[in-house]
Amino acid sequence: MKKLLVVMMLFCFTVLSFAKTYEIGITQIVEHPALDACRKGVMDKLKELGFEEGKNVRYDVQIAQGNIATANQIAQKFVGDKKDLIVAIATPTAIAVANLTKKIPIVISAITDPVGAKLVKSLNKPGGNVTGTTDMSPVKEQIALFDKLNIPVKRLGVIYNSGEANSRTLVEILKNITKGRGILVVEATVTNSSGVLMAAKSLVGKVDGIYIPTDNTVVSALESVLQVSFENKIPVITGDTDSVVRGALASLGMDYYKLGLQTGVIVAKVLKGANPANIPVETLKDLDLFINESTAKKLGITIPADLLSQAKKVVK
Repeated sequence: MKKLLVVMMLFCFTVLSFAKTYEIGITQIVEHPALDACRKGVMDKLKELGFEEGKNVRYDVQIAQGNIATANQIAQKFVGDKKDLIVAIATPTAIAVANLTKKIPIVISAITDPVGAKLVKSLNKPGGNVTGTTDMSPVKEQIALFDKLNIPVKRLGVIYNSGEANSRTLVEILKNITKGRGILVVEATVTNSSGVLMAAKSLVGKVDGIYIPTDNTVVSALESVLQVSFENKIPVITGDTDSVVRGALASLGMDYYKLGLQTGVIVAKVLKGANPANIPVETLKDLDLFINESTAKKLGITIPADLLSQAKKVVK
């Protein structure tokens, strides 16, 4: 009996000793609430599905702080380390890793246009080593919030980093939408977060409202835009709801934590052996309306009661 017990203990020890520990690299272009929530969602879902840090998963989380050169260095590190899987949050970091490896599975999240960024062949059939989730914004519905808030806009400012492929896509969509509505789009471009304040100031006296797309550079420096907004009574509508909590007037967007949870499910599938080439890129269909009542008061805007009743979150 004792011999049998010893054999069983040795067997269990051997199994545990050789149990797979997955090395997952997470690369994120910049720190801001939306992307941070997405990353947390991924890790929380993986833990729920049995992939727990310190037991069978080791995470290597790297933030590029908005620097493309740093994003490329992170990509080189992950590929050199031969990670089992790479999670790429935001378009610039996804492009950086996808350019370096066709073998390591890459699961993307918070990517506006995976096809346009040449990360996948199509959303339904990615066809390579990349799949994941997209956060394509409902730009038409977001711009309609100006009308619903009774804010007449003839000239609309948009601040974005022209170096971000996702932002260029969204601005083109914005132009197509506003063209038929008689709204002139006034662009203010930046190359880094330090230029956001100057870009916002350049729109003063030229626009009736400002739209901030899901641009990682601008969102990371949102407070600079809000400073100009409050000082000059210019309403700001954003592409992500987290920015409303920070002070933007309103947004109709997705919950990035939920997007991260959905991404985590895909990561688990790939870790279990599914081929990314055959996993469709998914989008989060449920959109949330966020309104900042405190900001509305600062801007002298009265929010219609019916719109308030539709909001998932009203920031007081």
